[in-house]
Amino acid sequence: MEIEIVTLSRQGGRNYNEDVHGHWHDERYVACLVADGAGGHGGGDVAAATARSSVLGGFSAAPGLDEFTLRTLVEQANRDVVARQAEGGKLAGMRSTVVFAAIDLESQALAWVHSGDSRAYLFRGGAIVARTTDHSLVQQMVAGGMLDEEGARLHPQRNMLLSALGSVEEAPDITVSDRMRLMPGDVLLLCSDGVWEPLGDECLVDTLHASRTPSQWTEQLDAQIKAHAKPGYDNYTALTLWVIPDDGDDATRLMPAVEEETMPAAIEANGKPAD
Repeated sequence: MEIEIVTLSRQGGRNYNEDVHGHWHDERYVACLVADGAGGHGGGDVAAATARSSVLGGFSAAPGLDEFTLRTLVEQANRDVVARQAEGGKLAGMRSTVVFAAIDLESQALAWVHSGDSRAYLFRGGAIVARTTDHSLVQQMVAGGMLDEEGARLHPQRNMLLSALGSVEEAPDITVSDRMRLMPGDVLLLCSDGVWEPLGDECLVDTLHASRTPSQWTEQLDAQIKAHAKPGYDNYTALTLWVIPDDGDDATRLMPAVEEETMPAAIEANGKPAD
């Protein structure tokens, strides 16, 4: 099994980018994250970066796919964002969504956790087989039968979140997935709402079908977002992880994360160059 990670992050029509992404791995685990900050320059980007360092740092110290571990990581990230808010000024009102996915290479299993409307998708055979459910007003309306998914994507109140990191009085909503089997050919996507909102799930599937590599897919996503963009459109960030079908070599290898068009050489999961 080989894994390749490719990332894309753009400021869109905004003056700065408050999205962040990150990943970490050792010989057994791979961890990926996307966070979307809010609160203005010097606020949202700090909240998102704080969430990233907290979650990835916590996971690297004690990795695991169980619900307690994943929930505790996001709870700690919320406390870390709140602690930074206490510095005042631009940081006082900062918030961040977070979506985090962890893979156990030994058992070939996947689990994710999120708060807010940054999403995780699992594609198998070119179809969406699992997806996070947003903590948002319009998602609540979908659950109540008042809107369908397409209506929610276009609703004028689609950006009203019910949960995000940086919550002081009430703990944020945190949803942890069941443990899922990860198979050769699977594709994992973590993204901010700047990706899924202008495109919709159908476009994500169509562009995936039209792509033979992770880099081609991120290029397609970038082009489609720009084609559908409205003035002042949001930052957008995507982290895609492809599980490359086994070529007969039993060694698990990890392709290093790259930005956009750079095609990496394979490295083994322990970070040493592949033979």
